[in-house]
Amino acid sequence: MTARIESVTGLDPLKHPPSKLVRHGASLRRRDDQKIETMKKILAMMLNGESLPGVLMHIMRFVTPSKNKQLKKLLLVYWEIVPKTDQNGKLKQEMILVCNALRNDLIHPNEFVRGMTLRFLCKVKEAELLEPLVPSVRACLEHRYPYVRRNAILAIFAMHRTHDFLIPDAAELIANYLPNESDAGCRRAGFLALMNTDASKALQWLQTVWQQIPIFDENLQLAVIEFVRKDCRTPGADKGKYIQAILNLLTAQSAAVKYEAAGTLVTLTSHASAVKAAASCYIDLALREADNNVKLIVLDRISELRQRYDNVLDELVMDILRVLGSPDIEVRRKCIRIAMEMVSTRNVDEVVQILKKELIKTHDQEYEKNNEYRQLLIQAIHSCAIKFHEVAANVVHVLMEFLADSSNTSAVDVVAFVREVMEKYPNLRKSIVERLLQTFADIKAGRVFRGALWILGEYALDATSIDESFKVIRGTLGEVPLLAAEQVGEEKPPANDDRERRSTASPTLASPVAQPTASSARRILADGTYATESAFSSSAKTGREDKKSKPPLRTLIVNGDYFLGSVLATTLTKMVLRYPSLGADRWKENALRAEAMLIMTSIVRIGRSDVPPAPIDEDSIDRILLCLRTLSTQRPNDGEIGGYFLREGRKAFGMLVEADAKKQQEKKSKEKKANNSEVDDVIAFRLLKSKKGLSEGAGEYDLDLTKATGLSERDDYISRLSRVVQLTGFSDPVYAEAYVNVHQYDILLDILIVNQTTETLQNLTLEFSTLGDLKLVERPSPYTVPPRGFHSIKANIKVSSTETGVIFGNIVYDGPGALDTTCVILNDIHIDIMDYINPAKCSEMQFRSMWTEFEWENKVNVNTNITDLKEYLSHIMRSTNMACLTPDHALSGECGFLAANLYAKSIFGEDALANICLEKHGEHITGHIRIRSKTQGMALSLGDKITLSQKTPQKEGIASA
Repeated sequence: MTARIESVTGLDPLKHPPSKLVRHGASLRRRDDQKIETMKKILAMMLNGESLPGVLMHIMRFVTPSKNKQLKKLLLVYWEIVPKTDQNGKLKQEMILVCNALRNDLIHPNEFVRGMTLRFLCKVKEAELLEPLVPSVRACLEHRYPYVRRNAILAIFAMHRTHDFLIPDAAELIANYLPNESDAGCRRAGFLALMNTDASKALQWLQTVWQQIPIFDENLQLAVIEFVRKDCRTPGADKGKYIQAILNLLTAQSAAVKYEAAGTLVTLTSHASAVKAAASCYIDLALREADNNVKLIVLDRISELRQRYDNVLDELVMDILRVLGSPDIEVRRKCIRIAMEMVSTRNVDEVVQILKKELIKTHDQEYEKNNEYRQLLIQAIHSCAIKFHEVAANVVHVLMEFLADSSNTSAVDVVAFVREVMEKYPNLRKSIVERLLQTFADIKAGRVFRGALWILGEYALDATSIDESFKVIRGTLGEVPLLAAEQVGEEKPPANDDRERRSTASPTLASPVAQPTASSARRILADGTYATESAFSSSAKTGREDKKSKPPLRTLIVNGDYFLGSVLATTLTKMVLRYPSLGADRWKENALRAEAMLIMTSIVRIGRSDVPPAPIDEDSIDRILLCLRTLSTQRPNDGEIGGYFLREGRKAFGMLVEADAKKQQEKKSKEKKANNSEVDDVIAFRLLKSKKGLSEGAGEYDLDLTKATGLSERDDYISRLSRVVQLTGFSDPVYAEAYVNVHQYDILLDILIVNQTTETLQNLTLEFSTLGDLKLVERPSPYTVPPRGFHSIKANIKVSSTETGVIFGNIVYDGPGALDTTCVILNDIHIDIMDYINPAKCSEMQFRSMWTEFEWENKVNVNTNITDLKEYLSHIMRSTNMACLTPDHALSGECGFLAANLYAKSIFGEDALANICLEKHGEHITGHIRIRSKTQGMALSLGDKITLSQKTPQKEGIASA
């Protein structure tokens, strides 16, 4: 204890009283605090560009002898940044004293001081400074504290990697050290150093502890996996042993080890059992980990395995569906998508049962985004039923229970599924029609009514079905004629002044019967007070209740859904025209015909009245009048119009179903062909090919590294120069240019500052401001730039939405005088919205739903000198990164008109919709482009991008070249 006090204070406690020791310790602490503050200021000035050559010897005299640990840490930072060589590149003479101080710290009795010094030596590059310290570093390998030994191994490895002649026997030294080491951290550091120094010796040590790998520490297991991934590419690698070791690590406790082991296993072998083991490990991770981001990443890995090894993972589809227990909707969506790609004839029944159970749970339980999840399940069951006809009969009746769903989208998906099943499976038509008639009165949405009416009109093929259909439709429609019934319901009792005028003008009518005032009742209100309710208010209330309780089909038509009325008229016409061919008597046929014509005329009359909020449109009137003329003039199955009603509609729908099936088949064949690799494929060299070509031949580890660095697959090394933006002019005292790198939610500005004057620029500061949803993370600190000197500054900007942002600012630095300040204005940096938008696909139903939901619209008029309609469409798609949803066969052929829907999705999950309507007049194209999105900024930015890019591709190519 005495020696400890003497080493800290410099005083012998046996010769000095305690009070003097306390005062001396307080003085030392005060002096150390002053030195710490001074060192912090010196380091800040040096990091900002000040060289401060005159303080080196003062630090050697007053700071180096200190025993304060915080001060020693600051001293090591100073040794790291201080210039160690003179103008000729030779080591300064003062560094001899620094070397001696470092040697003293390497043999210091305090383990923390030793460890800090060893970590500092990993950053030193001067061989003359390191050479005298090698014996002390080697001696630290035998220290009793693991912290010192671990840092000694790292220092030896850094010295050998930088100057191998300093420690030529580094591999043997570490190889002899590893067998006697028991600390997990030291073993990992030693193994990593040996692996990167001499892989053969690392393999020899690994073979001696092969059976202990499953019980290794997590970090050491990850190091073993990294070694296996690198060494398995060598010609003489024992892959069998490696595979066995990796298989053992699939059951490790650490999730990171299991994930890395599964990824490494599929690079070692493509055997089916190994692929299934890796997929099972991924599934287990998706089930156990609570983080939704981890689940999404693991599901992506499973999807990659499924694409690479077709039909191998089909047995695991039920295990994958267990991930549906996650509450996150994105995880469920990805899980269902993967499961649908793995469904086969062997597992389709089990998959459908699971999906049906989940669908029933959406009624009993309340999930996050319940309606969206229900829609996903309905679409998945729809896909299974269309692919495998044997399950269609089991699921169609279950799905039809959701026709009355309050969610419009889910019910529309169900009716689309039922319509497709009716066309593809004739043996199910009768039972489906019966089930549809049972649920018809519960339907709430107009789009669902239209689909159900079309099904009844096309597939009610016997007299009984037609009779039942008429009965159900009439019950759902309510009392006809519609106008007369609505006018009776809208009648109101006369007002009091009207009654008084009538009683005065004709006294004979003034009787107690004509003036009902006695009918009243006492009511208790919600606040406990009393009120009197008259007969007039009761009748008015009853009228309102009757209005609310109207049948759903009647309510929609009366409220102005005339398209539904025209579909109803077409359905009734089809059934009436088909009825005589079924052997029914003439009297019943005429009754149905008269009833159908009465309903049609009722729709036309109420549409032309003042009862609905809007009058009927001309298209609906023409359609209904055509049906009326057909029923009044045509005989059953006679004439061309009757044939169109009975045959052409179903024929067109059959062609549409066949076209969709053919398109899906072509898509699958293209995906399968894209996964094949030929023996004569081109070998990819990293530095000789673009990123797009490199991704085909690179390893999985290299691809992950490329994505983590933020390099886009569509960028090569040369095109990155196009992202350099000049911020100032060449004649300005300070020249500045910035490399703009956009990576997901971050914008990294790497700014080069050049002092073009012969004076030192003090306190040079970059001041940035942003427009749009851009946020500067941190403001660059002031710097000092020497004459004709260069300096690099990095600024990080966060992006929160898809908008065209602007970054502007200036450079400010101090002049020769104390109050002189110079300001250089920077050019603006415009962030392109195209960096955040990617092409995407969605169904026509989803597009229509989003188009109706989104409130922001931007209309851009077409003004271009491109003369071809399809060429202009392709040009807009390239300029906006949007995908065309309109199928190719709809755009085929030559015509003076073109209409197409475009869709894109941003990295923030925002949707962008566009509709292009073009017309060709001679050699000119006219029309407009309508853009819709949920946010105003995205709609405006896309519109500006389209306006600026309405030029010929030839001119654009010349400008970019």
